[in-house]
Amino acid sequence: MKQLVKTIVLASLTTFVAFSLIAFPNDSFEASIRGLNIWWEVVFPSLLPFFITSELLIGFGVVRFIGVLFEPIMRPLFNVPGVGSFGWVMGMASGYPTGAKIAARLREEKQITRVEAERLVSFTNASSPLFIIGAVSIGFFHDAKLGVLLAVCHYGSNALVGLCMRFYGRAEERKNTKIPLKKERSFSIKRAFIEMHEMRTSDDRALGQILGDAVINSIKTLVMVGGFIILFSVLTKLFFLIGVSPLIANVFQFILSIFSIPIEMALPLFSGLFEITIGAQMISQKVTETVLPQAVLVSFIMGFNGLSVQAQVASILAGTDIRFKPYFLARFLHGALASILTVILYIPLYLNKQTFELNDIPVFNQNGESIWIAIMSTMQSIGPVITLFFLSLAVFLLYRKTIKTKA
Repeated sequence: MKQLVKTIVLASLTTFVAFSLIAFPNDSFEASIRGLNIWWEVVFPSLLPFFITSELLIGFGVVRFIGVLFEPIMRPLFNVPGVGSFGWVMGMASGYPTGAKIAARLREEKQITRVEAERLVSFTNASSPLFIIGAVSIGFFHDAKLGVLLAVCHYGSNALVGLCMRFYGRAEERKNTKIPLKKERSFSIKRAFIEMHEMRTSDDRALGQILGDAVINSIKTLVMVGGFIILFSVLTKLFFLIGVSPLIANVFQFILSIFSIPIEMALPLFSGLFEITIGAQMISQKVTETVLPQAVLVSFIMGFNGLSVQAQVASILAGTDIRFKPYFLARFLHGALASILTVILYIPLYLNKQTFELNDIPVFNQNGESIWIAIMSTMQSIGPVITLFFLSLAVFLLYRKTIKTKA
C-alpha cells in the first residue's frame, strides 16, 4: 500500500510538472538557459580540475598518504579517518558537491566505513570561496567585506557540524563486531609512504587508463550536476508562475516575524531553499535598514545547500551504501549554526572591519574587489571553451574505450 501511494504521488507530481512546462514554455526555456549558463560558464570549468585531481590522488595513493599523516587530528576531532581531511579541504576549496564525490570514492575504495562516510559527507560539502566572495558578496551585494563575514561563518559552522556529527553512529559501530572501532595512531611519515606505495601497487590499471577513467568519471558526474542545476532552475520558476512559491512564502513570513526578520524576505528564502544562487540574488535585491537580515538568510541557505545541491549529493551517494538522511539533517544544523554565527560576528567582522577599512586602506579594498571581479569575468569568458573541450575529450575517450572493448 505504501509503495502504491508513493507511485501515485510521484506520477502526479511528474504529470503536474509536464503540464506546467506546456503552459509556460517561454518562461521554462528562459529558466533552462539560465541554469545552463551557470553550469556552462562557471560550475563545469571550476569543478572539473578538482574532480580529476581527486580521482588521480586517490588512484596514486596520495590520499592514503595524507590520511596516515592526519589520522591523529581527524580521528579525535571528527571521528573519521585521516583521509577525511582530503575531502574536507577539497570540499571547501572547490565547493558543492566535491565533498560527496570524494566521500563516495573513499567508500568505494573501502578506505572508510559506511558510518564514517556519512559523518564525512555531513561536513565536507561547502560553498567555494569563489562563490561566497566573487558571486554573492561582490556580484550580488557589491560588498567584498561582506564576503569575509559570510566565509568565516560558513566554514566555521561547517567545522562545528563535523564536531557534532562525530557522535553520530557510535551505537551502530559498537554493534558491528565485524568492523572494529578505529584506534588513533601516531604520526609516522615512514608508514605514510609505505601505505601510499601499497595503495598504488594494488591498482593494476595502466597510467593511461587511470588518466582516462579520471576524466570520464569526473565529466559524467559534472553532466549529472548540470542536469540538476537546469531542472531546479526550471522548477523554481514554475513554482513562482503557478503560485506555489507565494503561497508557501506566507508560512515563511510567520517564521521570519518570530526572528524579527522582514517578512519581504519570505519569497527569496523559499527560492533559496531550492537553488542557492537564485535565492541569494533575490535576497540581495531587497532593501533593508542593515545588511544583517540579508546576511543571516544567505548564511542559512548556503548552509542548507539548497535542494538542487542536495539532489546532486543524493545522486552521487545512490551508487554506494551511504545513507542520505544524516547529510540531510546536518544541512539544517549547518544552516542554523551559520545564521547564529552571523549574528554574533556581524559587528566585529563586518561593521568594525568596514569602518577601519573605509578610513585607512580603501585602495586595498578596491584592488581586492577587482581581483574577484576579474576571476568571475575570466570564468564566464573562457568557461564555455573549457567545457566544450573536455566534453569533446570525454566523447573521444568513450569512443576509444568502446572500440577496444569490441576488439
